[in-house]
Amino acid sequence: MIVLDLNHGSGLIYGRDCVGGPDITVRVNALIDAAILDRQARERPRDYLGGSRIGEPCARKLVFEITHTPKDADRDFDARILRVFDAGHQFEALSIRWLRAAGFDLRDRDADGEQFGFSVAGGRLRGHADGVIVAGPDIGVRWPALFEHKALGAKSWNDLVKHGLRRSKPIYFAQVQLYMAYFDLNVALLTALNRDTLVLHHEAVPFEPAEAQRLSDHAVDILRAATAGELPPRIAAHADFHFCRFCPYATRCWEMTA
Repeated sequence: MIVLDLNHGSGLIYGRDCVGGPDITVRVNALIDAAILDRQARERPRDYLGGSRIGEPCARKLVFEITHTPKDADRDFDARILRVFDAGHQFEALSIRWLRAAGFDLRDRDADGEQFGFSVAGGRLRGHADGVIVAGPDIGVRWPALFEHKALGAKSWNDLVKHGLRRSKPIYFAQVQLYMAYFDLNVALLTALNRDTLVLHHEAVPFEPAEAQRLSDHAVDILRAATAGELPPRIAAHADFHFCRFCPYATRCWEMTA
Protein backbone atom coordinates (compact mmCIF):
# COMPACT_ATOMS: atom_id res chain seq x y z
CA MET A 1 0.00 0.00 0.00
CA ILE A 2 1.29 3.48 -0.90
CA VAL A 3 0.63 6.14 1.68
CA LEU A 4 0.99 9.82 0.77
CA ASP A 5 2.87 11.94 3.25
CA LEU A 6 1.37 15.40 2.93
CA ASN A 7 2.99 16.81 6.05
CA HIS A 8 6.38 17.70 4.68
CA GLY A 9 7.70 19.75 1.80
CA SER A 10 7.68 18.32 -1.70
CA GLY A 11 10.40 20.51 -3.11
CA LEU A 12 7.98 23.16 -4.38
CA ILE A 13 8.47 26.77 -3.52
CA TYR A 14 5.36 28.09 -1.85
CA GLY A 15 4.25 31.70 -1.92
CA ARG A 16 1.72 33.99 -3.52
CA ASP A 17 2.92 33.03 -7.01
CA CYS A 18 1.66 29.50 -6.45
CA VAL A 19 -1.94 30.67 -6.26
CA GLY A 20 -1.96 32.60 -9.50
CA GLY A 21 -1.02 36.01 -8.17
CA PRO A 22 -0.06 39.00 -10.29
CA ASP A 23 3.60 38.04 -10.60
CA ILE A 24 2.96 34.67 -12.20
CA THR A 25 0.31 36.17 -14.47
CA VAL A 26 2.75 38.74 -15.77
CA ARG A 27 5.47 36.15 -16.28
CA VAL A 28 3.33 33.62 -18.11
CA ASN A 29 1.64 36.24 -20.28
CA ALA A 30 5.03 37.71 -21.21
CA LEU A 31 6.15 34.27 -22.39
CA ILE A 32 2.97 33.73 -24.37
CA ASP A 33 3.12 37.16 -25.97
CA ALA A 34 6.77 36.70 -26.89
CA ALA A 35 5.99 33.37 -28.56
CA ILE A 36 3.07 34.87 -30.50
CA LEU A 37 5.13 37.83 -31.68
CA ASP A 38 8.02 35.56 -32.64
CA ARG A 39 5.70 33.40 -34.73
CA GLN A 40 4.34 36.51 -36.42
CA ALA A 41 7.85 37.79 -37.17
CA ARG A 42 8.77 34.48 -38.82
CA GLU A 43 5.74 34.43 -41.11
CA ARG A 44 6.51 35.24 -44.72
CA PRO A 45 4.80 38.48 -45.76
CA ARG A 46 2.31 38.28 -48.59
CA ASP A 47 3.71 38.97 -52.02
CA TYR A 48 0.26 39.44 -53.50
CA LEU A 49 -2.93 41.46 -53.09
CA GLY A 50 -5.41 39.48 -51.01
CA GLY A 51 -9.02 39.36 -52.08
CA SER A 52 -10.02 39.97 -48.48
CA ARG A 53 -8.33 43.39 -48.65
CA ILE A 54 -9.67 44.73 -51.95
CA GLY A 55 -12.53 46.53 -50.18
CA GLU A 56 -10.09 48.71 -48.23
CA PRO A 57 -11.16 52.27 -49.10
CA CYS A 58 -7.63 53.72 -49.33
CA ALA A 59 -5.81 52.58 -52.48
CA ARG A 60 -2.55 54.07 -51.22
CA LYS A 61 -2.72 51.93 -48.09
CA LEU A 62 -3.08 48.80 -50.26
CA VAL A 63 0.01 49.76 -52.26
CA PHE A 64 1.93 50.24 -49.01
CA GLU A 65 0.78 46.79 -47.88
CA ILE A 66 1.69 44.79 -50.98
CA THR A 67 5.06 46.54 -51.39
CA HIS A 68 5.93 45.65 -47.77
CA THR A 69 6.37 49.27 -46.78
CA PRO A 70 7.41 49.48 -43.09
CA LYS A 71 4.65 50.64 -40.79
CA ASP A 72 4.97 53.64 -38.51
CA ALA A 73 6.72 53.04 -35.19
CA ASP A 74 4.66 50.96 -32.74
CA ARG A 75 1.89 50.38 -35.28
CA ASP A 76 2.39 46.66 -35.87
CA PHE A 77 -0.20 44.27 -34.47
CA ASP A 78 0.45 43.59 -30.80
CA ALA A 79 0.09 40.19 -29.17
CA ARG A 80 -3.45 40.91 -27.96
CA ILE A 81 -4.70 41.51 -31.49
CA LEU A 82 -2.89 38.42 -32.72
CA ARG A 83 -4.66 36.40 -30.01
CA VAL A 84 -7.96 37.76 -31.28
CA PHE A 85 -7.05 36.54 -34.78
CA ASP A 86 -6.17 33.10 -33.41
CA ALA A 87 -9.45 32.93 -31.52
CA GLY A 88 -11.30 33.82 -34.73
CA HIS A 89 -9.95 30.68 -36.41
CA GLN A 90 -11.15 28.55 -33.51
CA PHE A 91 -14.60 30.16 -33.57
CA GLU A 92 -14.76 29.47 -37.30
CA ALA A 93 -14.05 25.79 -36.72
CA LEU A 94 -16.83 25.68 -34.11
CA SER A 95 -19.36 27.33 -36.41
CA ILE A 96 -18.49 24.92 -39.22
CA ARG A 97 -19.00 21.99 -36.86
CA TRP A 98 -22.37 23.35 -35.73
CA LEU A 99 -23.55 23.97 -39.30
CA ARG A 100 -22.54 20.48 -40.39
CA ALA A 101 -24.41 19.00 -37.43
CA ALA A 102 -27.48 20.99 -38.57
CA GLY A 103 -27.41 19.31 -41.99
CA PHE A 104 -25.31 21.69 -44.08
CA ASP A 105 -22.85 19.99 -46.42
CA LEU A 106 -20.11 22.52 -45.82
CA ARG A 107 -16.73 21.82 -47.40
CA ASP A 108 -13.71 23.75 -46.17
CA ARG A 109 -11.16 21.78 -48.21
CA ASP A 110 -11.03 20.74 -51.87
CA ALA A 111 -10.41 17.23 -53.22
CA ASP A 112 -6.67 17.64 -52.60
CA GLY A 113 -7.18 18.65 -48.98
CA GLU A 114 -6.31 22.28 -49.68
CA GLN A 115 -8.29 25.38 -48.76
CA PHE A 116 -10.51 26.62 -51.59
CA GLY A 117 -8.68 29.43 -53.32
CA PHE A 118 -8.17 31.40 -56.51
CA SER A 119 -5.09 32.95 -58.07
CA VAL A 120 -5.16 35.35 -61.01
CA ALA A 121 -2.98 38.05 -62.56
CA GLY A 122 0.05 35.82 -62.45
CA GLY A 123 -0.57 34.98 -58.80
CA ARG A 124 -0.58 38.62 -57.76
CA LEU A 125 -4.27 38.58 -56.79
CA ARG A 126 -5.34 35.70 -54.59
CA GLY A 127 -8.02 34.68 -52.17
CA HIS A 128 -8.90 31.78 -49.90
CA ALA A 129 -12.50 31.01 -48.95
CA ASP A 130 -13.62 29.74 -45.58
CA GLY A 131 -15.69 27.17 -47.42
CA VAL A 132 -18.43 26.26 -49.84
CA ILE A 133 -21.85 24.89 -48.84
CA VAL A 134 -22.73 22.42 -51.59
CA ALA A 135 -26.10 21.35 -50.15
CA GLY A 136 -28.21 21.92 -47.10
CA PRO A 137 -31.65 22.48 -45.58
CA ASP A 138 -34.22 24.67 -47.31
CA ILE A 139 -33.55 28.12 -45.87
CA GLY A 140 -34.37 30.11 -48.99
CA VAL A 141 -30.83 29.91 -50.41
CA ARG A 142 -29.97 28.04 -53.60
CA TRP A 143 -26.94 25.84 -53.14
CA PRO A 144 -24.02 25.83 -53.74
CA ALA A 145 -23.06 28.97 -51.84
CA LEU A 146 -19.85 30.60 -50.74
CA PHE A 147 -19.37 30.35 -46.97
CA GLU A 148 -17.67 33.15 -45.11
CA HIS A 149 -17.24 33.38 -41.34
CA LYS A 150 -16.48 36.36 -39.12
CA ALA A 151 -16.04 36.46 -35.35
CA LEU A 152 -16.88 39.95 -34.09
CA GLY A 153 -16.99 41.84 -30.83
CA ALA A 154 -20.46 42.72 -29.54
CA LYS A 155 -20.51 46.31 -30.82
CA SER A 156 -19.37 45.36 -34.32
CA TRP A 157 -21.70 42.33 -34.39
CA ASN A 158 -24.71 44.42 -33.35
CA ASP A 159 -23.96 46.95 -36.08
CA LEU A 160 -23.84 44.15 -38.67
CA VAL A 161 -27.17 42.76 -37.50
CA LYS A 162 -28.76 46.22 -37.61
CA HIS A 163 -27.40 47.50 -40.92
CA GLY A 164 -26.46 44.43 -42.97
CA LEU A 165 -23.13 43.47 -44.51
CA ARG A 166 -22.96 46.05 -47.32
CA ARG A 167 -23.42 49.06 -45.06
CA SER A 168 -21.84 47.79 -41.86
CA LYS A 169 -18.81 45.93 -43.23
CA PRO A 170 -18.01 47.15 -46.77
CA ILE A 171 -14.60 45.42 -46.77
CA TYR A 172 -16.23 42.06 -46.04
CA PHE A 173 -18.95 42.79 -48.60
CA ALA A 174 -16.29 43.43 -51.24
CA GLN A 175 -14.50 40.24 -50.25
CA VAL A 176 -17.51 37.98 -50.77
CA GLN A 177 -18.40 39.70 -54.06
CA LEU A 178 -14.93 39.13 -55.48
CA TYR A 179 -14.82 35.56 -54.19
CA MET A 180 -18.20 34.72 -55.70
CA ALA A 181 -16.96 36.02 -59.04
CA TYR A 182 -13.85 33.84 -59.08
CA PHE A 183 -15.57 30.78 -57.62
CA ASP A 184 -18.53 31.18 -60.02
CA LEU A 185 -21.13 31.23 -57.24
CA ASN A 186 -24.34 33.25 -57.13
CA VAL A 187 -24.80 33.65 -53.39
CA ALA A 188 -22.79 33.72 -50.19
CA LEU A 189 -23.86 32.74 -46.70
CA LEU A 190 -22.13 34.95 -44.16
CA THR A 191 -22.07 33.61 -40.61
CA ALA A 192 -21.08 36.08 -37.92
CA LEU A 193 -20.40 34.94 -34.36
CA ASN A 194 -20.61 37.34 -31.44
CA ARG A 195 -17.40 36.68 -29.50
CA ASP A 196 -18.98 37.95 -26.27
CA THR A 197 -22.22 35.96 -26.32
CA LEU A 198 -21.58 33.21 -28.94
CA VAL A 199 -24.83 34.19 -30.65
CA LEU A 200 -24.80 33.53 -34.41
CA HIS A 201 -26.13 35.78 -37.15
CA HIS A 202 -26.49 34.67 -40.77
CA GLU A 203 -26.96 36.73 -43.93
CA ALA A 204 -27.45 35.60 -47.52
CA VAL A 205 -25.52 37.92 -49.84
CA PRO A 206 -26.45 37.81 -53.57
CA PHE A 207 -23.77 38.09 -56.22
CA GLU A 208 -23.57 41.48 -57.94
CA PRO A 209 -21.60 41.13 -61.21
CA ALA A 210 -21.14 44.88 -61.74
CA GLU A 211 -19.70 45.33 -58.25
CA ALA A 212 -17.39 42.35 -58.67
CA GLN A 213 -16.15 43.78 -61.99
CA ARG A 214 -15.48 47.15 -60.37
CA LEU A 215 -13.49 45.47 -57.61
CA SER A 216 -11.51 43.39 -60.09
CA ASP A 217 -10.67 46.51 -62.10
CA HIS A 218 -9.66 48.27 -58.89
CA ALA A 219 -7.33 45.39 -58.04
CA VAL A 220 -5.65 45.75 -61.44
CA ASP A 221 -5.12 49.47 -60.78
CA ILE A 222 -3.53 48.72 -57.39
CA LEU A 223 -1.19 46.12 -58.87
CA ARG A 224 -0.17 48.42 -61.72
CA ALA A 225 0.62 51.24 -59.30
CA ALA A 226 2.70 48.93 -57.11
CA THR A 227 4.64 47.61 -60.11
CA ALA A 228 5.33 51.12 -61.38
CA GLY A 229 6.43 52.37 -57.96
CA GLU A 230 3.60 54.87 -57.92
CA LEU A 231 1.31 55.90 -55.07
CA PRO A 232 -2.40 56.54 -55.63
CA PRO A 233 -3.82 59.79 -54.25
CA ARG A 234 -4.51 60.02 -50.54
CA ILE A 235 -8.03 59.19 -49.45
CA ALA A 236 -8.39 62.54 -47.67
CA ALA A 237 -7.22 66.13 -47.75
CA HIS A 238 -6.28 66.27 -44.06
CA ALA A 239 -4.42 63.92 -41.72
CA ASP A 240 -7.21 64.02 -39.11
CA PHE A 241 -9.59 62.16 -41.43
CA HIS A 242 -10.96 59.19 -39.49
CA PHE A 243 -9.43 56.53 -41.78
CA CYS A 244 -6.04 58.23 -41.54
CA ARG A 245 -6.08 58.46 -37.75
CA PHE A 246 -6.08 54.67 -37.47
CA CYS A 247 -3.81 53.91 -40.42
CA PRO A 248 -0.45 52.26 -39.58
CA TYR A 249 1.16 54.24 -42.43
CA ALA A 250 -0.31 57.64 -41.53
CA THR A 251 2.93 59.35 -40.43
CA ARG A 252 4.86 58.11 -43.44
CA CYS A 253 2.04 59.04 -45.81
CA TRP A 254 1.49 62.59 -44.57
CA GLU A 255 5.20 63.35 -44.40
CA MET A 256 5.36 62.83 -48.17
CA THR A 257 5.00 65.87 -50.37
CA ALA A 258 2.17 64.28 -52.35
